[in-house]
Amino acid sequence: MLIHNFFGHLNTVNKHRMLVLKHCIKAGIPVRGLLHDLSKYTPTEFIPGVIYYQGTRSPNEKERETIGYSRAWMHHKGRNKHHFEYWTDYCTMTGKLEPVKMPDIFIFEMFCDRVAASKTYKKEEYNDNCPLEYFLRAKQKRMIHPETCRKLEYLLRMLADKGEDATFRFIRRKVRKIRRKRK
Repeated sequence: MLIHNFFGHLNTVNKHRMLVLKHCIKAGIPVRGLLHDLSKYTPTEFIPGVIYYQGTRSPNEKERETIGYSRAWMHHKGRNKHHFEYWTDYCTMTGKLEPVKMPDIFIFEMFCDRVAASKTYKKEEYNDNCPLEYFLRAKQKRMIHPETCRKLEYLLRMLADKGEDATFRFIRRKVRKIRRKRK
């Protein structure tokens, strides 16, 4: 069982990362794809991934159900800027934890991540509506900056309506604009 879980989880992580890399290349952000989710190979994330591996959904969900929270997720979201959960801070006005607007480059990586995750877990059942449906199911429960939410949803709706080619073309144009502004 443990050997099965080890190789199953390793295969899932590798497959997911390769899909994200492929999508990030299409989006014009190949370096983000190369660096994507490297923390999943650390013992803090990998060991719970093996223990709670199921193959049909994130092991973080099972870990959360089993012990009440996910140590792996707590580690992961604090090290990976493509997760909106990374982008929270205490507001100087209210003293409360609030969402912070994400830079677009990480929103684009988050989009690539969500598409790849849907493909990884949905397998043959995947279609271009799946990432949007997943996003909309929990939209009201999330602590995400309104502008970040709007931009991600826009990309997910574009994917559902126009497909991957049009969406990645749109993202590439945005990435080129960002790079021109930096020069």
